[in-house]
Amino acid sequence: MAALTKAVVEISGCKTTLRRGGPQGQSAPTLLYLHGAGGSGNVLRFAEQLAERFDVILPDHPGFGESDLPGWLDNIHDAAYFYLDLLKHLNLRDVHVVGSSLGGWIAMEIAVRSTERIKSLVLSGAAGLNSKVARRGDIFMWEPSQRIRNMIVDQSLADKILSIKPTDEQAAIAVKNEFATARLAWEPRFFDPHLHKWLHRIDVPVQIVWGDADKVFPLPFGEQLQRHLPGSALTVIPKCGHLPHVEQADRFKAIITGFIDSLVGRGAAA
Repeated sequence: MAALTKAVVEISGCKTTLRRGGPQGQSAPTLLYLHGAGGSGNVLRFAEQLAERFDVILPDHPGFGESDLPGWLDNIHDAAYFYLDLLKHLNLRDVHVVGSSLGGWIAMEIAVRSTERIKSLVLSGAAGLNSKVARRGDIFMWEPSQRIRNMIVDQSLADKILSIKPTDEQAAIAVKNEFATARLAWEPRFFDPHLHKWLHRIDVPVQIVWGDADKVFPLPFGEQLQRHLPGSALTVIPKCGHLPHVEQADRFKAIITGFIDSLVGRGAAA
């Protein structure tokens, strides 16, 4: 695995912590990873695996992790505009954006506004849409151990995760992440009632990835998302819950890598 180096940049008055690593240069595609409600901590190991092939950038969203909580952060749209500013500030182009859960929602909100600097999207168990045929799990109502167990199919892995006692710093960050998530997704619960109207504006290739046993956003949410993005592909990972980057990392990495390689193979600049 390739280690990621931590840096702090100021975007729109928000001191933002990001980690970056992997090969850089014209031959290395840039991959921006947008983490879910749990923060960048449970994504870091997977991001390091991706950095074997890609120039990976893993920020802490505004209000999450080691980033500031800016006074202007009121909703998911603010997060989207922030990332448009970040892409410009870092002078990034042809970026492959991977978003998990809350991060997938942010990725879509970014892309409906502008894909000028974006080459493709990978949306994993993405929030953002409502459903009339399936009920989402309410992570705010699940106590911490229940949340882990509901997100992972392999309960022996859940046992292993739950056996690790967080440090005081990690516990404080978890509370901070919970507060920021509520700020973005409390009401309406993890969806934007207007997003579906504008998904047609996403004019880059989209790969949707879903665990077949996702209890947070069950599979019908992924199928609905594909219908709203008719040019997209949906890949379902068997025996997987809401965290493929934790539970099925090798399979998820292969999907991401194959998708981006296919774009290069079709003559798209990576």
